Amino acid sequence: MSSDPWGRVDESGTVYVRTADGERAVGSWQAGSPDEALAYFKRKYDGLVVEIGLLERRVQTTDLSAKDAMTAIEHLREQVTDAHAVGDLDSLGQRLDKLVASVDARREERRAAKARQSEEARSQKEALVAEAEELAASEQWRAAGERLRALVDTWKGLPRLDRKSDDELWHRFSHARSAFSKRRKAHFASLDAQREDARRRKEKLVQEAEALSSSREWGPTAARYRELMSEWKAAGRAQREAEDDLWNRFRGAQDVFFQARGEVFAERDTEQRENLTLKEELAAEAEKLLPVGDLKGARASFRAINERWEAIGHVPRDARPKIEGRMHAVERAIQEAEDAEWRRTNPEARARAAGLTGQLQDAVDKLRTQIDAARAAGNDAKAEKLSRELEGRQALLDQALKGLHEFGG
Repeated sequence: MSSDPWGRVDESGTVYVRTADGERAVGSWQAGSPDEALAYFKRKYDGLVVEIGLLERRVQTTDLSAKDAMTAIEHLREQVTDAHAVGDLDSLGQRLDKLVASVDARREERRAAKARQSEEARSQKEALVAEAEELAASEQWRAAGERLRALVDTWKGLPRLDRKSDDELWHRFSHARSAFSKRRKAHFASLDAQREDARRRKEKLVQEAEALSSSREWGPTAARYRELMSEWKAAGRAQREAEDDLWNRFRGAQDVFFQARGEVFAERDTEQRENLTLKEELAAEAEKLLPVGDLKGARASFRAINERWEAIGHVPRDARPKIEGRMHAVERAIQEAEDAEWRRTNPEARARAAGLTGQLQDAVDKLRTQIDAARAAGNDAKAEKLSRELEGRQALLDQALKGLHEFGG
């Protein structure tokens, strides 16, 4: 009989393994010595040790699923329970129990990690939905559209939630995108309609501009072109290609008209500058009539100069006030000389002036007498009042005397 701490071989060749529950037969050995029998069954035990060690490393170092790990553990447990081997089978069972606990712990960790991941995914998807719903009301069509497309890509990269939650969030997300797309489509449809209306309006403006390009009514036509430009700006923009083509036609028609007007005005400016030189000579000639000595001769000479002046024609607009002012100054001087002559030679006017002067002189003398009487009576207030009245009458008298003097009186 041969024995070992974990097993023995009896006289009949039966091999036993010792466990916590007692001995149990694991096989028989007839081919050799009991030690060889024990060695053989120990090798079977060693094989189980190796398999359990490999499974432990797989559980610790790989992403082996809990389900597959438990299947492997149960398979090994059956092998250990019914093992035809000699060794510390109880310790192998304990290692398998620890492995089960490790797999359970990993399962819980993965479950918790999955829950956290799911919660993070939920939060991220809820944030995506909230942003999408906010973008649904945006009118930044290009930027919002690009952002919504980016949100879709982000959504696709997130893990799925439970079906109900995922479907509800996706429904809100999809609805927001659809609402934005619908609003954008309506906006651009309206914009297209506006641009088509602008195209039709600008087509009419172009036709009128082209019809006016040959006009020679410079002032009215230039004013109408300014009105057409205002109407053009108010019409809005047409489609880009149509807008560019219409603008080129519109601008081209104006260029034709304003170039023709510019050529005519250039010729007119030359003529008006020449007219200015002539009128400057006439203004200098008229100014030599001053001061007026011979009124009759001055009047006749100015009339002749003015006739030549009127025959010359227009001068540049910016020079007109100054050159006409010189002629008007001479004309006023001659008119003032005529007025002075008339006053000197009008007996009726002189008589009226003399009568007015006499009346004012009498009033002044009377007031002076009254002032002296009031002061003599000690009535200073009345004297002061009469003095103020005297100042006014004296001023009128002085003016009347000056007028009378102009009549030579």
